[in-house]
Amino acid sequence: MTAIPTLCPIALSPENARVTDEKSPEESSSETSPVDEVALDPAPAKEPAVDLYPNDTLVAALDRHQIQVQPDQFKLLEQYCRLLWDWNEKINLTRHTTYEKFVNRDLVDTLQLATLIHPKEEILDVGSGGGVPGITLAIMRPDLEITLSETTGKKARVLEDMVKQLKLPVTVFACRTESILDDTRYDALTARAVGPLWQLLTWFRPHWSLIGRLLLIKGPKWTEEQAEAKRRGLLRELELKVGAQYPMPGTDSDSVILKVWHQGGRER
Repeated sequence: MTAIPTLCPIALSPENARVTDEKSPEESSSETSPVDEVALDPAPAKEPAVDLYPNDTLVAALDRHQIQVQPDQFKLLEQYCRLLWDWNEKINLTRHTTYEKFVNRDLVDTLQLATLIHPKEEILDVGSGGGVPGITLAIMRPDLEITLSETTGKKARVLEDMVKQLKLPVTVFACRTESILDDTRYDALTARAVGPLWQLLTWFRPHWSLIGRLLLIKGPKWTEEQAEAKRRGLLRELELKVGAQYPMPGTDSDSVILKVWHQGGRER
């Protein structure tokens, strides 16, 4: 995979990181693309009034949810949480600021997503925000080639800082996802809390020749989003399938991961 620097003026990677206070062209422009909108983590259906697990640890949270990780993955996940929460004091990145919320929402989403990705695939995470699922996926699936896309310059620089400190071989692009897709093909695009289905399908409609499939983490209203996309005629040349469905902690609803691919391609 070759990134085109001229299309993405700030292409950050562990080898060429450059963190400055200068704004990217996208930040200084008054016109923004829909993909430019900040990808914030999805708000829980109902936040507890008090912390149910005071003095919690990552070990305890993983144990409660019967999740096992390798020692090196545990170290990186714990370090990532500390980095994310430290940065969150300066810039709004996530509402999930406890180990319980990180595990039962962020890590569970990541692990479910990982089951739908084949070995050594090239993944572009759209609107990476605070790094879920892009950074967490890089930790849990080191075989993958992962690129993060975040057009808000400050957040892109935070992502780059975290990637560098975690020593992950992940590239961060501080530019529009459409620009990356002009010249680079990916096996899958991942997205969580970036926009409704019809908007995502509209944004990426011209780029299906460079997209193997979309993997979209959605909440219980995904059927309404599907109906709206169908009403707008955006599913006529596409296939859509529920790749994973699993309980959303603290609610009676389920989360899903939608697989979307062009009818001219094959399901993967």
